[in-house]
Amino acid sequence: MKKVAIIGGGAAGMMCAATLLENMPSTEPLSVALFDKNTKLGVKVLISGGGRCNVTTGITDKKILLTKYIRWSDFLKPSLSSFPPQKVKARFENHGVPLKIEEDLRVFPVSDDGKDIVGIFEKLFSESNSLENYLGHWVISIKKNDKNFILTLDDNTTQTVDILVIATGGNAYAKTGSSGDGYEFARQLGHSITPLGPSLNSFLSAQQRPKNLSGLSLPSAKLETSLFSGEKKSVTWPMLFTHFGISWPAVFALSAYLSKEEISAQSPQKIFLTIDSSRYFHDREKDLISLFQAHPAKQINSILGNFFPDRLVEEICKACEISTTQKVSSITKDQRKAVCHLLTGSREINLTARRPWDEFVTAGWVSLSEISSKKLESLICPDLYFAGEVMDIDGVTGWFNLQSSRATGRQAWLSILEKLSIN
Repeated sequence: MKKVAIIGGGAAGMMCAATLLENMPSTEPLSVALFDKNTKLGVKVLISGGGRCNVTTGITDKKILLTKYIRWSDFLKPSLSSFPPQKVKARFENHGVPLKIEEDLRVFPVSDDGKDIVGIFEKLFSESNSLENYLGHWVISIKKNDKNFILTLDDNTTQTVDILVIATGGNAYAKTGSSGDGYEFARQLGHSITPLGPSLNSFLSAQQRPKNLSGLSLPSAKLETSLFSGEKKSVTWPMLFTHFGISWPAVFALSAYLSKEEISAQSPQKIFLTIDSSRYFHDREKDLISLFQAHPAKQINSILGNFFPDRLVEEICKACEISTTQKVSSITKDQRKAVCHLLTGSREINLTARRPWDEFVTAGWVSLSEISSKKLESLICPDLYFAGEVMDIDGVTGWFNLQSSRATGRQAWLSILEKLSIN
């Protein structure tokens, strides 16, 4: 009987193990050992989406989906084609967890409880006779002989396995167990590691204004910047002002592009913020003219409050030197234009640092030039497979990384099954 070890009980590792258990070959019985430092499955998965658990994305167009991955998107084509978002969604719903697609195309359990997602795997694993669950145990070193992998565990015992899957994730968010051991295992087996960088993080800003607006959210903010190479990047998503600078999905997405940039107080990253990207200047001005004419006796805060949070309305009026209780019939042309310029024009913000310990993803890791994109098997070390964030792939937000982790976890196991059937 052949034995397979999967190192990592996150999104990729769980999906890899589940795919095995649901497709166990009848001609080649297998034993599977799943290792994770944590005593519970999916610790990092459970905290995604604020504890609601990002399942996948509602984007189904393959070309659009691939644009959400910063580097090596072509590498993901086989995995994402085999297990696209709609199939991921169907899988969880078929296991009794109804899902919903939110306005920003994030997919969550209807219950808003990530435990429902992880619970599917816990139930499957507990009912299987083919899975050895080593939660709370870890691999500290790996050696390879002609036929097998020898894993040394944290209790100094060893296990010999025929096939190995490394699905350890990166080293971001260390309290969930993501300590970067995977790249050391890859090195021990002959692989190269690319330069690393933080991704999906918040930023500290030099200007005081973002801090003064702490807690204020923008539903359709546009962030633009230029990389050191001169390449321009732009993202549009919800954004949040914080006591230290800026955060939320638009910022996380921008940080993915900035993962390899040097950012410091001495060398700040200049970005440009458009408060409301949903309308151009002339369209917004037409809206206001129409509303002002229809409701001349209304106060400006009442008109703007139909579109923006009260705190933002207060800041807009303050910046344009307008009283929030001023009737729109007395608003001058110049004041109206000032409001439209503030909403639709860009404002400079200088980012001075990434927020420490805030990133959820590591940009970099195992070089994809040494891995088969179709099989996810090492091109250097036979019978070694990779899945998830341990590879040099990362998306612009967490739910795209969870989608790619689940897709590569499933793809790795399908490749293993194919190899065993051939042999």
